Amino acid sequence: MTIQYDFIIVGGGSAGSVMAARLTEHPDTRVLLLEAGARDRHPLYHLPAGFAKMTKGIGSWGWSTVPQKHMNDMVIPYTQARVLGGGSTINAQIYTRGNALDYDEWRQMGCAGWGYDDVLPYFRKSEDNDTFEDRYHGKGGPLGVSQPSAPLPICEAYFEAAGKLGIPRNHDLTGASQDGVGYYQLTQRNVRRCSTSVAFLNPARKRPNMTIRTGAQVTRIVVEKGRAIGVELAGEGVIRAEAEVILSSGTIGSPRLLMLSGIGPADHLGELGIPVVFDQPGVGSNLQDHIDLFLIAECTGPHTYDRYSKPHMSVVAGLQYLLTRKGPVASSLFETGGFWYADPDARSPDIQFHLGLGSGIEAGVEAMPNGGVTLNSAYMRPRSRGTVRLASDDPAAAPLIDPNYWQDPYDREMSIRGLKLAREIMAQEPLKPFVKAERLPGPEVTTDQDYFDYACNHSKTDYHPVGTCRMGIDDDAVLDTSLRFRGIDGLRVVDASVMPTLISSNTNAATIMIAEKAADLVREAHGS
Repeated sequence: MTIQYDFIIVGGGSAGSVMAARLTEHPDTRVLLLEAGARDRHPLYHLPAGFAKMTKGIGSWGWSTVPQKHMNDMVIPYTQARVLGGGSTINAQIYTRGNALDYDEWRQMGCAGWGYDDVLPYFRKSEDNDTFEDRYHGKGGPLGVSQPSAPLPICEAYFEAAGKLGIPRNHDLTGASQDGVGYYQLTQRNVRRCSTSVAFLNPARKRPNMTIRTGAQVTRIVVEKGRAIGVELAGEGVIRAEAEVILSSGTIGSPRLLMLSGIGPADHLGELGIPVVFDQPGVGSNLQDHIDLFLIAECTGPHTYDRYSKPHMSVVAGLQYLLTRKGPVASSLFETGGFWYADPDARSPDIQFHLGLGSGIEAGVEAMPNGGVTLNSAYMRPRSRGTVRLASDDPAAAPLIDPNYWQDPYDREMSIRGLKLAREIMAQEPLKPFVKAERLPGPEVTTDQDYFDYACNHSKTDYHPVGTCRMGIDDDAVLDTSLRFRGIDGLRVVDASVMPTLISSNTNAATIMIAEKAADLVREAHGS
């Protein structure tokens, strides 16, 4: 027996949760939301500092990249969310949007309706900002956007240190100008994580036209006569969608499911014995991501939150949070940073910094035995392009993720310049009372070859993959500018995979914006 819905949304992440909530605002629209992961019930999903556990496996698929051939075959852990709320449930809660010129470039590439002036109202629509209400920010939306509640004195010293190099203080990094350093706003409300599950799904959960299923593994999108008519669930058979199947499984998950369904590059599918339903070489191509190079310094004293990693101090931190909503549990640990230039001729900032209030916070990053501070740097507009491919026709098999980092030598050069700038900042006089010595990369790293060798042992993803189902107007584009799959009716993709190029910042806010706009596009298409 099949159950029919108007819309089936595959993936309950940052975008899927928004889509389900917005579409069910119309009481006659029947929506089924399918999430392969579990509910976001674990307390760590809701505590700001819970992010420190997220890159180490909680709520993640546990994937890694293939060996990176331009980085001495380095294999990088590649955290992708597997939980309701998706990336918004496990990320560092940083609310940044990229640069206005990122979106204007989309429009110049032919993506009409996606310029900065077009998308800004959708950013504002989501927002419930605790500080700003102006042209750039809104209040009253579902998504809590807040100032950090637990900064430390070392953050202010970091701002002063950057100022010594001519980098200004910026009190609103998502406002009129992106240039400078400052505190990031965070997707939090009342010093708790405000994921899209919390912000959008929880208020909509009791609607009779909304069905949410977790632990639901979709194995195939079902296509008949050129139209997506439903999905196949593991062990259950086909569930039909009368209007559309909306794929929101993320930049890795969406092309993966399309290819498992026979939709993608015919030659690749043929090698795996998957019957070709629709030949679209662009599926799984155009992968872009930010790679992160970092330094770690040992501190002169307990200036960061490292001391709370010991069990008895964790108890102290928990009590402090319960009583005051302050302290390490109230911190996302990366709420300080900013944007500046590696290439002085760049059209806008091309390097992003994240100041980590500790060491060893993320998977694969070393901890300092006496406490430390981390400064991450990432080149924002990589020219390199990678792929997502299947290892086999088994839906349970991990995909082959190849960001192809540093395929273009320019990316390598800019990344190294960014790390050099990070080292300069940390060496400035205002940070000397806090920083005892840089431990990584360390004084022996001086030449560009030294930097390259260091990066091939001490770099990581910034968790910002995009582009594998890009929209556009050219023949190679997977989607049209309404995010409809070109060549298959009744199928739409709504997540970060639709971005034609990577934005110049963290990607979660932009993914939420895409879903807000897509919900209006769907309503317009179906007259509701």
